[in-house]
Amino acid sequence: MKSKVYFNNADRNLVYKNKTNLKQFVATIFELEKIELETINYIFCSDEYLLKINQQFLNHHYYTDIITFCLSSPKQPIISEAYISIDRVKENAYEFNTSFNNEIRRVVFHGALHLCGYKDKSKKSIDLMREKETFYLNMFNSQM
Repeated sequence: MKSKVYFNNADRNLVYKNKTNLKQFVATIFELEKIELETINYIFCSDEYLLKINQQFLNHHYYTDIITFCLSSPKQPIISEAYISIDRVKENAYEFNTSFNNEIRRVVFHGALHLCGYKDKSKKSIDLMREKETFYLNMFNSQM
């Protein structure tokens, strides 16, 4: 079966032991959420690289851990790019007292969940997003 999930590096490299399992699990999220995935490209970068994207495309002037762009037309299989700041993930892992590997999984899943229709702008939608992230983290971790 052809892969649908790709990991690419901009100005930071993702150091993660079993990238293949993580990519396969992202595809599983889409299957379980009943959303057709054509391809998702995760691009790993620095805070500064992602800040420029945030400013240029969203007119936001702050650091973030992930920005996800859906490039497909409505009602078509998902084609997307998700930019992840390795710097921000490292800082968040420290701040939330978790491992880098756990935090990178959470952020990768977060991007996939956005593409599945989950939002994080209101308290209610943030709670649901966190619930889904935790559900998939637990599922992934139980397979390891």
